[in-house]
Amino acid sequence: MNTTSRTISGIVAATALFGGAMVATAGPAAAASYHCTTSKHSVDNPAYGGVYADNFDFSVQLCAKRSSGNIYTYAKISWDGPAWFVDGPSEFDAARFHLQTKKSVSGPDKVVKWANYTGIKTRLEHGDYKGNGSYTTGVLKYAAGSGRYLADGFLQLDWDKDGKGYRNTTFSASPTV
Repeated sequence: MNTTSRTISGIVAATALFGGAMVATAGPAAAASYHCTTSKHSVDNPAYGGVYADNFDFSVQLCAKRSSGNIYTYAKISWDGPAWFVDGPSEFDAARFHLQTKKSVSGPDKVVKWANYTGIKTRLEHGDYKGNGSYTTGVLKYAAGSGRYLADGFLQLDWDKDGKGYRNTTFSASPTV
């Protein structure tokens, strides 16, 4: 191999080696990750006073991340429900998770975007054979300015035959991003 060929081969090899290293390190450093808080709450069915356990033990993970000037928020709700009513009569007139993206300010945080996720009702009423299940909301995207933002939300359950409408169950907000 002549000197020119060796030099070109060396440059190509070095470029491949160092270029690959730069690409490999750029991916993980650029990827934003979600910051989450998990909290729990037990909810009793107010319309039932029988001998069987009827509580839903909810665990809610509220998550937020900042990426490319946007804030992304979502919630994952899981529960341990009463096994005796799985696929039985409807326990709820309605159910939804109310997800909020908030800007952190002094005093009450300002809601900048929100959505209600009603798909949780069917999941609550048709859990696994033990009454357990989970539901993940869609992701809210908000074009953020300066400042800190967070995910917040609450579960709204309208129990069947109690005539009281939605009852709110609150959970801990995500860390700010």
